[in-house]
Amino acid sequence: MSVVLTLLLTFATLSLLAVGGANAIVPEMHRQIVEIHGWLDSATFAQIYALAQAAPGPNILVAAALGWVIAGVAGMAAATIGIVGPAWVLAWWVAGISERLAGRPWLKAVRSGLVPIAVGLILASGLIMAEAVAVGALPVAVAIFATLLVWRTEWNPLWVLFAGGAAGLALFG
Repeated sequence: MSVVLTLLLTFATLSLLAVGGANAIVPEMHRQIVEIHGWLDSATFAQIYALAQAAPGPNILVAAALGWVIAGVAGMAAATIGIVGPAWVLAWWVAGISERLAGRPWLKAVRSGLVPIAVGLILASGLIMAEAVAVGALPVAVAIFATLLVWRTEWNPLWVLFAGGAAGLALFG
């Protein structure tokens, strides 16, 4: 099977697992791209992920960026169609059902039950990315501290991001 077709199928499968958005599937994306297919190493994956997150636009840009690096324009198209297509069709179908079933107590319970799943998947994404780029305990401690700071204070996350970038530049720069 060609790399482009494999990219399409891989990202199509991932799109159906993206409960909580693109960041929720980063661990599985990493596993597929780095560990199973061996298209990239962990450091390159983390760099592409960081670049895609820094760019304006949706978080799902990471799929297009990874596809581009792996297989050029065709890979970018395959990854983008794969990550967007199945999830869009499923969302459209579920939206129609949700509209017809609005007000049912069990539907509210199902939606509430998906919240901890999404949070857990996003936390797993953070751990995978920290493992990919961390060299020692200090970067992990800084990441945990920054997470707690954003979560438990009213500080704008941009200030924490700026401070983390400045600390990284000072320490490793």
